[in-house]
Amino acid sequence: MSGSFFDDSPSNLTEYTVSEISGSIKRTVEDAFGHVRIRGEISGYRGPHSSGHAYFALKDDRARIEAVVWRGVFGRLKFKPEEGMEMIATGKVTTYPGSSKYQIVIDSLEPAGAGALMALLEERRKKLAAEGLFDEARKQLLPHMPKVIGVVTSPTGAVIRDILHRITDRFPVHVIVWPVRVQGETSGDEVAAAVHGFNALQPGDAIARPDVLIVARGGGSLEDLWGFNDEAVVRAAAESDIPLISAVGHETDWTLIDHAADVRAPTPTGAAEMAVPVKAELEAGIAALSARLSGGMSRGLDGNRQKLRSLARALPSIDTLLALPRRRFDESAAGLGRALRLNTANKRQAFERRAAKLTPATLQRRVLETRQRIGELGARSERHVERRIDRAKARLSNAAARLTLRPATDRIARDRDRLQALAGRSGELVALLAERRLRRLQEAARLLNSMSYRNVLKRGYAVVRDAGERAVDSAQALSAGDAVSLEFADGRVHAVTTDETKPASAKPAAKKPDKKATRASKDQGSLF
Repeated sequence: MSGSFFDDSPSNLTEYTVSEISGSIKRTVEDAFGHVRIRGEISGYRGPHSSGHAYFALKDDRARIEAVVWRGVFGRLKFKPEEGMEMIATGKVTTYPGSSKYQIVIDSLEPAGAGALMALLEERRKKLAAEGLFDEARKQLLPHMPKVIGVVTSPTGAVIRDILHRITDRFPVHVIVWPVRVQGETSGDEVAAAVHGFNALQPGDAIARPDVLIVARGGGSLEDLWGFNDEAVVRAAAESDIPLISAVGHETDWTLIDHAADVRAPTPTGAAEMAVPVKAELEAGIAALSARLSGGMSRGLDGNRQKLRSLARALPSIDTLLALPRRRFDESAAGLGRALRLNTANKRQAFERRAAKLTPATLQRRVLETRQRIGELGARSERHVERRIDRAKARLSNAAARLTLRPATDRIARDRDRLQALAGRSGELVALLAERRLRRLQEAARLLNSMSYRNVLKRGYAVVRDAGERAVDSAQALSAGDAVSLEFADGRVHAVTTDETKPASAKPAAKKPDKKATRASKDQGSLF
């Protein structure tokens, strides 16, 4: 079968290895196309790989091409790939020999026209709104009179000059500017970092914490303002603990940060007007309130003064108040002498009547009656004492009859037996109690010995005490010239501190003091 498949005759065709032909195809494709721009719909995108690279495909209604974005390029993309979005990819067409596929290595991505941007913006807005980032309940009230205002914007544009000029005209306060790029691939990350940075400031820091934030940028196209539609910027604005004013673009321009901010200003100048009040208006208001306060106080004092005068006129005079008591006093003083004489005469008459009734016979009769009553009481008391004695003798006789020695003897014997039994048991109980107390004492001694700091000293440590025998736990508690003592496991040494300092890593390991070091402790050098 000459010329058939099994013909062993040599062929004139050049023989290639798989790697050689794959490499040749790769070079041919790369030389033929180089950098291209491909428009298509993103398909199969599941986010960046664990390696940081992103793999997906671009397709239209008739074909598809594999695409890859390396990790270093993915972080710099202004527009990240999203499933189903129509994008324009710029990159280099090449092949992947491992699976005989051709692909595009993307250098940049951009939406395919303003319609694609608006679709992407609307999809992102719905996603963030569903998370509650735009809810009115999350928004904070602006402070009426802020002391510090933080501004996130470009330090070289006209926006910051307009804001500073308007704040200076209305109410001069301290303004802190956080410079960022307001356009470009990194603008979103820089604005988000600035908002987080202002919120990270604490009261008392070297840089004052703002009372209100202004994120500002001048007008521009949708692409120019795209950094303020970045998801990181929106989340930073929604999470800000400091009230935030969004002043991006002109009044007709809207970005996603406007929905997440606490207040949206039509222009950067309008944001400055919202942030601070007008000083002249405040001063005029204070002056008006002060005038009203003065007028109110004057009217109040006049009214009180008039009421006091009216009440004073209604009160009677002192003479009128004292007239009636004075008359009663005069009448009482006039009748006092006559009443004294009449009272004396009445007392004299009563005394004379009592004296007329008092005679010796009457006194003698009263004495006899008293003596007789005393005699009767004495006789009655003697009879009562005799009856008490008889009753006591009867009770004593009954008690003597009942009292015999046998019951007492039996009870004494029982108590003696019981006492002997208790004495035997008490010896055992005392011995058992002593054993228990000794065991508890030994356990406490072992615990005390294990917890004692002297065991730590045996491992090479020392306790530093000051002149008042207080333990020193920090070098800052000592100053140069202080007398200290060092307690080791086998004794103490004394030292005096100096002003020399050494890092903690350069301290020598603790050693056991020898006898020479103990004798020379007074001449010891630097402790630290």
